[in-house]
Amino acid sequence: MNQSEKAERFRTLHQETFVIANAWDAGSARILTALGFPALATSSGACANVLGRRDGAITREEALAHAKAIVDATDLPVSADLEKGFGDTPGIVAETIRLAAETGLVGGSIEDATGDPARPLFDPSLARDRIAAAVQAARALPFPFMVTARTENYLRGNPDLDDTIRRLRSFEAAGADVLMAPGLPDLDAVRSICAAVSRPVNFMAGIKGKSFTVAALSQAGVRRVSLATSLYRAAMTGLENAAREVAESGTFGYLDVALSTPALNAFMRG
Repeated sequence: MNQSEKAERFRTLHQETFVIANAWDAGSARILTALGFPALATSSGACANVLGRRDGAITREEALAHAKAIVDATDLPVSADLEKGFGDTPGIVAETIRLAAETGLVGGSIEDATGDPARPLFDPSLARDRIAAAVQAARALPFPFMVTARTENYLRGNPDLDDTIRRLRSFEAAGADVLMAPGLPDLDAVRSICAAVSRPVNFMAGIKGKSFTVAALSQAGVRRVSLATSLYRAAMTGLENAAREVAESGTFGYLDVALSTPALNAFMRG
């Protein structure tokens, strides 16, 4: 598929509930593609960790280079975690969308977190303007790039469901294609948000105790389930456990459950 065909496919997927798997490099993208996921996403946290940094400590250029490696490794549609758009102003957010499209991406998320602990969320009016700028930039493209607008209320110390709904409705009015509120505490909150908006809702799985089955999320009205850093963290858990075994006991029991080299190579190209 070319980029336009991938974009159309990605939009069509949102008519029913599906899981978008978050890759962290070309190899993980190829494995997730082979396992049958219909679309992939990047994760800002995983991208930063691959570079040995914490989430939020990467540049736009690094994020887009990371995304391009994943796009080039798969024939699936890929959407990117674009954090806050790598700048505060609507103009910078619009530029980020244009640059994201140039990498081969067919979607991207913009959040309302400022990165400033003193004022963790953008003022609602500016948050809306930033999404409106992202949407305007996306609509100027020759294919239907999907803008996901996310409010960080529940991750940034403001677990207010009413305010979360107000922000999501504002983003919907600004033209966002998908809406997202990471960190929701329970299925009742998920249902309330899905009922309050008309655009597809993305639920972020990956928080222990706040991740629900795909079936339950579908019944609540969710259309897309993303996995954030959870697959990457699962892989790093395997690394830590295996390395600890070697370092602390000098044994290699982890080899009993590890993929063989031929099995791993079967996922790769060339």
